[in-house]
Amino acid sequence: MSNFLEAIKNRRSHYAISKDQVVSDEKIQEIINESVLHTPSSFNSQSTRVVVLLNDNHDKVWDITAAELKKIVPAENFASTQEKLNSFKAGYGTVLFFEDQETVEGLQKAFELYAENFPVWANQTNAMHQLVIWTALEEVGFGASLQHYNPLIDEAVAAEWDIPSTWKLIAQMPFGKPTAQPGEKEFKPLEDRVKFYK
Repeated sequence: MSNFLEAIKNRRSHYAISKDQVVSDEKIQEIINESVLHTPSSFNSQSTRVVVLLNDNHDKVWDITAAELKKIVPAENFASTQEKLNSFKAGYGTVLFFEDQETVEGLQKAFELYAENFPVWANQTNAMHQLVIWTALEEVGFGASLQHYNPLIDEAVAAEWDIPSTWKLIAQMPFGKPTAQPGEKEFKPLEDRVKFYK
């Protein structure tokens, strides 16, 4: 099996993570930069935007999420929600994934025949960035998971980190040093998922 497929195979959802440093912050930045630079996008739109939060900024995004959820989750049910958010906050950093709507809308105007497809293609582009970054972080020893507290936290996140109004939040990826192994992964039969003709 190729190193690439082995890396894909090893990528898992890690919910038990710590703030222990695995690689330098400079290495994390290199991983993010290379991933964003080389992940494909429809029409070479390069519409995905990424914000990396470390240290106090990482903690703050989960404090913001807790504050927003407190507004809608009944107090008697909030303890389990807080526990879950604390598990993300326990990590080393968080990657925020955005799509630049100005870029998407520009393509819709330039290529009207495909206008309705560009938002779909943008989400596919974003998903590819998520997979590449997730796998690359895993490969150097981090564990990560993918979360979706948008659009609940969008406004507060934009205000805190001066996010352009055209950037739409798609997902959040807390990462850190794994402190426990994920459970066994179950697979549906490949014959139900893949058709192969020769």
